[in-house]
Amino acid sequence: MSERDMAKGLITVFGGSGFVGRHVVHALARRGYQIRVAVRRPEDAYFLQPFGGVGQIVSVQANLRDTGSVARAVEGASGVVNSVGILFESGRQDFDAIHHEGAKRVAEQTARAGIDHLVHISALGANSLSPAEYARTKALGEDAVRAAHPAAQILRPSVIFGEEDNFFNLFAAMAQISPFLPLIGGGGTKFQPVYVADVAQAVLNRLQSNTGRSQVYELGGPEIMSFRQVLELVLAATGRRRLLVPIPFALARFEAWFLQMWPWNPLLTVDQVRLLETDNVLSSAAKSEGRTLEELGIAPRSARAIVPSYLARFRPMGQFNSRNTGRQKNGLIKIDPA
Repeated sequence: MSERDMAKGLITVFGGSGFVGRHVVHALARRGYQIRVAVRRPEDAYFLQPFGGVGQIVSVQANLRDTGSVARAVEGASGVVNSVGILFESGRQDFDAIHHEGAKRVAEQTARAGIDHLVHISALGANSLSPAEYARTKALGEDAVRAAHPAAQILRPSVIFGEEDNFFNLFAAMAQISPFLPLIGGGGTKFQPVYVADVAQAVLNRLQSNTGRSQVYELGGPEIMSFRQVLELVLAATGRRRLLVPIPFALARFEAWFLQMWPWNPLLTVDQVRLLETDNVLSSAAKSEGRTLEELGIAPRSARAIVPSYLARFRPMGQFNSRNTGRQKNGLIKIDPA
């Protein structure tokens, strides 16, 4: 199906009100698609409507744990995107229910409806043998999606950054109130941060693909950064001096066991520490086989070029404070003289 034909149809985006999903909806709307945003609480997606024209974006109720609601959400669509994912478990929203069984249910109902185009957003590091439940269930989800929908396109992004991210923003917020930042595992874990708008563009690209077989793309930015370099970038962007304190993985897991008891969004969970024990970068196979952003015709944008623009609000005197345009040095900040 061509882009022109797809534009005449309807795209269902599961999780369209989330961090990645809203950027997918925006990218689709700019290309003229009709969009059905499938979320648990439709009112949470009303803010997306200004992204398109009158009636172009409609939100509907759908729960990945409920087959009937998933089937209704994909009915009449010409393409489906599943951008649902969780970083920690809460009640019935556990990793297996969302990443595995939920992904399977979306793929099954998409295939049953005769829809050829399905894009499933997974995660770099998805591995059925991972000690982290997050990565393990992501891998199970991928297997289930391919089995149910042999033409599904699977995207595996590294850590995703953007104005509403829960990675760079988290550490910037911590730096506001804490005299130190934790270098979990010594800060050597490597990431390849990818810009959320580039991920959305990759979704659009794969929706327009009609290869007839499932393909897996790994999405990463132009630069590999260690955990220490991530924190140094946060400090440079926010103009703050903070100690970077190495914390062994074992101690981090112990502390996370208590932190994950927080009744609201936990700062850190044991599963997240386990994820940090493995590098999160593109595989040599993906690069040699051309399963990357560059192969999709997308020039990935750098975290160093974009992150400072939205972390500026965390500066001590606000984003317009010219005194906070310091230079990075040894993970801390050297403030330029007035």
